[in-house]
Amino acid sequence: MIDKLKKLMSRRKTVNDTGILRIPGIPYHDAWVAYKCVSCKEMNYERIGQNLTTPKEALDSAVWKCQSCGFIHSKETDLPFDNWEEDYNSADSTTALRFWEGFFRIATEHPESYWKQCNVCSRILPFNAFSKHSNWGPLEKQMECRSCKGAINAVLNPKRSKEQLHESSVRRRIADLFIEDENEQINFQELFDRFGGRCFKTKEPLDISKRETWSIDHILPSKYLYPLKKENAALLSKGANENKRDKWPSRYYTNGELIDLAKIVGANIDLMSSKLPIMNHNIDVNKGVDRYLQVREKSDLPKRIKEIKKIILIYDLVDKLSIENKKLLGFE
Repeated sequence: MIDKLKKLMSRRKTVNDTGILRIPGIPYHDAWVAYKCVSCKEMNYERIGQNLTTPKEALDSAVWKCQSCGFIHSKETDLPFDNWEEDYNSADSTTALRFWEGFFRIATEHPESYWKQCNVCSRILPFNAFSKHSNWGPLEKQMECRSCKGAINAVLNPKRSKEQLHESSVRRRIADLFIEDENEQINFQELFDRFGGRCFKTKEPLDISKRETWSIDHILPSKYLYPLKKENAALLSKGANENKRDKWPSRYYTNGELIDLAKIVGANIDLMSSKLPIMNHNIDVNKGVDRYLQVREKSDLPKRIKEIKKIILIYDLVDKLSIENKKLLGFE
């Protein structure tokens, strides 16, 4: 079904005519770790490459040298903490070993722990600063950060074909009409209470009074005909929501986050964890058809019939039509 949707959309040629050039030599597939020096507290970056390391591997073999003060971060190094008893700082002590275990675990425990270098602005940034790109390096992230991607899209989006822009707006409009009656009013205060006043993805604290800084995420996207309800609403920062957009939940949230999300809102975890998007067929398709054909009295009716027929075929909703609407649209 998703393949049908993609084939129906024309694609622009992948030619870089944006005037925003990539920097040669940036290892954009490679993963990095970032850490603050235990001694001088300065930020450091270590290039890991295309094979992620485990916390145990890092503990056993890592020798990370601070670029500012030269302190060596290794399990063989004594700790420099003046507020600890001297014996506890010794690399041979259990306390120092436990410290180094935690230090390397923080930097390498999950793909989300890693950092990546943008090949447009050259900054080394956290995992979540890049959008998903399947099979693109060990972190499966795009080569440019979301900031640079936004700038690139600002140039490219006006160059999208009229057909592509129209197709996208039609799909969105029809999807909204199909689920219009099923959307619920979300109580903002209850939403904040459920999520502890924090972005569910980044955990950053949010201010309910600063509406421009946070968003309500359709956990199961409206693109796939899921209405906005309490059980389908997550609190995200503006940036996290822009990164999620119409992604299916399993393609944005980790397994642990999906479990937590199901507990918080009571959503169906089997549905959310599906590897592929699942269209919601539990809707009143006929109401959507009626709304779309009648929304503008002087609109081009044959054109609107053609548009709604295409979307109904893509969404595999023919069987949900009444006999009257099947005849009206030419499916019988």
